[in-house]
Amino acid sequence: MFLDPYFTRDGEQIIISAAQGSAFAKQIAGDFNPIHDPDNRRFCVPGDLLFSLALNRYGLSRSMAVHFAGMVDADQPVVFPDSETAEQQAIEVRDQRDKMIMHIDHSGETLHNPALLESFTREYVKFSGQNFPYILVPLLREHNVMFNPKRPFVIYERMSFELNTIDLAEPHLELADRTLTVNGRRGDTQFLFRVLDGDKEVGRGAKTLIVSGLQPYDEEQMQVVVTNFNAAKAAYQEG
Repeated sequence: MFLDPYFTRDGEQIIISAAQGSAFAKQIAGDFNPIHDPDNRRFCVPGDLLFSLALNRYGLSRSMAVHFAGMVDADQPVVFPDSETAEQQAIEVRDQRDKMIMHIDHSGETLHNPALLESFTREYVKFSGQNFPYILVPLLREHNVMFNPKRPFVIYERMSFELNTIDLAEPHLELADRTLTVNGRRGDTQFLFRVLDGDKEVGRGAKTLIVSGLQPYDEEQMQVVVTNFNAAKAAYQEG
């Protein structure tokens, strides 16, 4: 499985180190959010990695909704239910203290073809990783708010999609719309996306991020953040 380098199995538990989580974020998602840097004291495992592991364990259903109940620290054991339990409509992924960290609702036909699961997973994660700066910065600018550039905090809260069919050949995702709801110093950002198979639309979905510590938008400060992001990305790719 292409995800094998990004986790370690310990009996019934999955363990993701800071290095593994960071490598997934950068190599598969193109995500250079500082919260996924291995030396960041607030490091958390990418939500897209947890969802990718669930998707490849349980399959792709026509209807899926994922809610992240808490962040996962580096080296924190995670327990995915066995496949028989997952046949139920709700799947709860928990840590070793039995605290829920991810809830998945799924229904309808389910795809288990490994090659197509990998294709869909890669396409979803690639789309998801484009959040910053390509989608989020213009949206923040429109609403005249931004996160604290000295302590950016943008986290993945939930995602859902509905597919018309799981008979897919070349799935990919594209942005359909985006919204931002500001409530004091918090912003709820929603990215609406279309699921395509070739040129045909086969589904729609939405991803929600929480942006904390909002303050008035400052173009100069934001451009410093974008420049640093691009520099970190270029340095990693030149590696």
